[in-house]
Amino acid sequence: MAARNTARKRAFQILFEGDQRDVDVQTVLADWVRHSRTDTRQPPVSEFTMELVEGYADHARRIDELISQYAVDWTLDRMPVVDRNILRLGAYELIWVDETPDAVVLDEAVQLAKEFSTDDSPAFVNGLLGRFKELKSSLRRDEV
Repeated sequence: MAARNTARKRAFQILFEGDQRDVDVQTVLADWVRHSRTDTRQPPVSEFTMELVEGYADHARRIDELISQYAVDWTLDRMPVVDRNILRLGAYELIWVDETPDAVVLDEAVQLAKEFSTDDSPAFVNGLLGRFKELKSSLRRDEV
C-alpha cells in the first residue's frame, strides 16, 4: 500500500508542477519519466502515477467544472494551488477509478492536504470530496 501512497504523492506533485508552470500535465509527466530514465538519482515513475496523471488529463475539464460548481465560496483561480491539485487528483480517482475504495481516496487526499497545505485544507478537501462521493453516480458522465 505504501507504493500507491507514493504514486499518489508523485501524481499530485506532477499536477502541482503543471499548474505552477502553466504546462500540460502530460508534458510534465513525460519530463519526469525522461529524467528518471536518464538520471539514476531520480526514482522511476510508477505505472499507477502515470495512470493517475493521464486519467486526470483525460477528464480535466469535467473535474475543474465539478470543483468550481461545488466549492462553496471558492473559485478555482482563488483556491490555493495545493488544494486545487489535491482536489483534482482526488476527484479523478474517486469518480473514475473503481478499483480504489472511496474511503481510501478521501483519506489519501486528506493526508496530502495535511502534509502540503494549510491547517484548514484537510477539512476543505474532505468536505468537497465527501460531497463528490455522495453524488458520484450522477457526476460520472462523459464530458460534452
